[in-house]
Amino acid sequence: MIRRILLLSLWAVLGLSACTPKAEPLSRAAQIVNILHDPSSDYVVAVAHRGDWRNYPENSLPAIESCIRMGVDVVEIDLKLTKDSVLVLSHDRTLNRCTTGSGPISDYTYEEILHFDLKAGHGIGRPGIKMPTLREALEVCKDRIVVNVDQGYDYYDLVLQVTEELGVTDQILIKSGKPLSEVKAKLEEHPHNMMYMPVVTAAPAAQMTVFNGYIDEEKPLLAYELCFGELNDDVRTAAHRILTDGSKLWVNTIWASLCGGYEDDAADAADDPGTVYGPILDLGTSIIQTDRPELLIRYLDSSGRHTLP
Repeated sequence: MIRRILLLSLWAVLGLSACTPKAEPLSRAAQIVNILHDPSSDYVVAVAHRGDWRNYPENSLPAIESCIRMGVDVVEIDLKLTKDSVLVLSHDRTLNRCTTGSGPISDYTYEEILHFDLKAGHGIGRPGIKMPTLREALEVCKDRIVVNVDQGYDYYDLVLQVTEELGVTDQILIKSGKPLSEVKAKLEEHPHNMMYMPVVTAAPAAQMTVFNGYIDEEKPLLAYELCFGELNDDVRTAAHRILTDGSKLWVNTIWASLCGGYEDDAADAADDPGTVYGPILDLGTSIIQTDRPELLIRYLDSSGRHTLP
């Protein structure tokens, strides 16, 4: 009898365990979102500027897919609005540089834009690769990579409508250089918003009004994109204020004018990329936007700063 009771108890436990649902593992995008919300994380988030534009047309679906394959954490995209109010991925106002067409994007319907091919970095058209809509891009990115929307804040309501319909709002980071009061008013219009980050400069006091307006808020922001032409004490002070406030620091290494000369091309030419990326990380930077994502990720991997927990 005792043996039978023990067996029945064991079967009950095993049956209960079998019926207990296991927690679904977090998607790659969700893991990065958690890191973005964790100011204490030592992980350095790699952001690809306009996607993998060295190998594919910038702001294209293949450029995004390439970023996902190489382990990029965030892909930065730019938005424009067509004549028929379709949000498309493009840095430029016109079709001239990045497509086989010409003229302002706002003069064309999206169907008309599909007649043109996107160009690769050397200016040659890539047959069959078309300018994607925001919706198409986010369908590719969903759960796979975080998206930073640049040049898109002026379309905030339209962007949010798309992200809500696709269920990706929480993995979208949008930014602007607008004053805090204006941004707060916009965010208060919606019950659910994308992540937001201001773009600020470390400059003379007269040009730091926007920065001071944000940093004086009681509630710390997610992150600040800090731009600077020279890595000096003003920059170090601004970075310290950002970190002390409990926010993350984002630095662009895409152009020398945005990072005091510590740019990706210099890192690529150096025997040791750490001589370039090191001083940027020493500021306390935990988000780097790069034009050389493979180089940056390889360096971060070698220094133990790009391993997911």
